[in-house]
Amino acid sequence: MLRAVRERDAYANLELPGLLRERRVSGRDAALATELAYGACRSRGLLDAVIADGAGREIENIDGPLLDVLRLGVYQLLRTRIGAHAAVNTSVALARAEFGTGKAGFVNAVLRRAGEKSADEWVAALAPRDPVGRLAFEYAHPVWIAQAFADALGAHADELSDALAADDARPSVHLVARPGDITALELALVTGGEEGRWSPYAVYLDGGDPGKLEPVREGMAAVQDEGSQLVALALTRAELSGPDTGRWLDLCAGPGGKAALLGALAAIDGFRIDAVEPAEHRAELVRKAVADLPVDVHVADGRSSGLEPGYDRILVDAPCTGLGALRRRPEARWRRTPADVGDLVPLQRQLLAAAWDLLRPGGVVVYSTCSPHLPETAAVIADAVRRTGAEQLDTRELLPGVADLGAGPSVQLWPHRHGTDAMFVAALRKPS
Repeated sequence: MLRAVRERDAYANLELPGLLRERRVSGRDAALATELAYGACRSRGLLDAVIADGAGREIENIDGPLLDVLRLGVYQLLRTRIGAHAAVNTSVALARAEFGTGKAGFVNAVLRRAGEKSADEWVAALAPRDPVGRLAFEYAHPVWIAQAFADALGAHADELSDALAADDARPSVHLVARPGDITALELALVTGGEEGRWSPYAVYLDGGDPGKLEPVREGMAAVQDEGSQLVALALTRAELSGPDTGRWLDLCAGPGGKAALLGALAAIDGFRIDAVEPAEHRAELVRKAVADLPVDVHVADGRSSGLEPGYDRILVDAPCTGLGALRRRPEARWRRTPADVGDLVPLQRQLLAAAWDLLRPGGVVVYSTCSPHLPETAAVIADAVRRTGAEQLDTRELLPGVADLGAGPSVQLWPHRHGTDAMFVAALRKPS
């Protein structure tokens, strides 16, 4: 899996399940393989620094396949309870089988050097001296992401270590019970899960393959982070000026989770939703997610969808860096760069502007990102308010019962506070 991520930019959470099935690895062995594979992806920054120190050369000067073995071995030494002797021996044996005796000796030397210190001792020896840089190194995040989190936390920047640590904790599986088909209580009883804290449709699972659960197979439930559920619910709860005529729009619908929840809620009231997705393969995912629901899927660019204006409610769940879901995508933190933000922010602003043009007077648009990065969140909203004269609603009122939502009017969810992905949510009403 590490090789697939390194060579083909594969997604770890998509690659590993297939590899486990192909090799018929299950039970405790599958759990260990998952821990080692995901852990080595998440901790790459720390691992590479230790490897470079032990090897006496830059990471770029170590062959990629050999580096995969070293990362796997150092992760076992520093971040698991696997015995040092076993971690070194299995790594050396793997290197010998793959590359021969010479490189096996190199692996042995690097790992024995790595095992001379604990993870905390390596942090003390190699971490930058500045507070953010040190925390970024300790919790294996690029410094720019750690700084983005600190900026988003603002006056609560003392929570930075908790926020970074939450990205390294294995998240529970969140299910959504489809309204009208099954309740969260019923879903929890059927699956052995636990009802969610914030969304009335959420259920938490400790683990396992949710695709094997009967309610998921039958379309009565789906995998969806609770934060994502709250975004959709915020749109339905926002107060309009004038009646709700039932014209709703999901302008960035792929892969379809929010559109499906909105569609199930719309069906109860006899409403109908348009869902826009520019990529055909993602539009097909939306179609599958909303099958049998009152949702019409349009393959179009949300910036010029060609749809008729006059919508009551519009969701703009904008393409973003995804920094709020790093715990679910172990390799993503090392794949993103600050340049990505510069590419995405103009798109986010254009999508929100297009939604504004499609919104009727008195209607509400909800803007969300799975990122806490301020240029993608507060700055986009501030620009929209300045340009349009929009009335910014207090989004906290749209998430009743959810704790620690800050000073408003927008909301930033956090894994370490809420157990959800770090979703940003803001609501704007068009003057009548």
